Amino acid sequence: MNPIDIIAEFYNPGSRAYNVLIQHGKQVADKAVNAASKVPHLNPDLNFIREAAMLHDIGIFLTDTPEFGCTGGHSYVCHGYLGKEILESKGLPEHALVCERHVGVGITVEDIRRHKLPLPERDMVPISIEEQAICFADKFFSKNATLIVNEKSVEDILCRLERYGSDKVITFQSWTRLFE
Repeated sequence: MNPIDIIAEFYNPGSRAYNVLIQHGKQVADKAVNAASKVPHLNPDLNFIREAAMLHDIGIFLTDTPEFGCTGGHSYVCHGYLGKEILESKGLPEHALVCERHVGVGITVEDIRRHKLPLPERDMVPISIEEQAICFADKFFSKNATLIVNEKSVEDILCRLERYGSDKVITFQSWTRLFE
């Protein structure tokens, strides 16, 4: 399975959205594979991590995010579960779960209700070591239209997570201890 071929089914190669998605996917894939390589005793599937990291944001074209060249009708927070639907339709159920579970450090039913998020009411939190490595790596890179992206520091990520609750900070700190 070639993730670039799947992305090209939904994005015009060379478009802003395609370029943003490919660049971000490569950055996250490299960081996630590196992180997972530090826990060989957990037997992470590095090939799966590379594929799923490339595809984790495939749903962004369905969101209203013009700075990425995306003109869909959904809020950006929806891109995870929308990506899950896309990859399930392609017969990739495990990759699909990565899409749904990578947003933030995971979103719970309680989070959805508390913040009135436009999401299906179900827990969407990373469970497998592969999902956790991708979610961890994703926090280090923001997508942007200029394609100039610097890796964030752990301190910056923790500051950004604080507004979502101490449980989110604790989750990321546990991943930092595991993967760094």
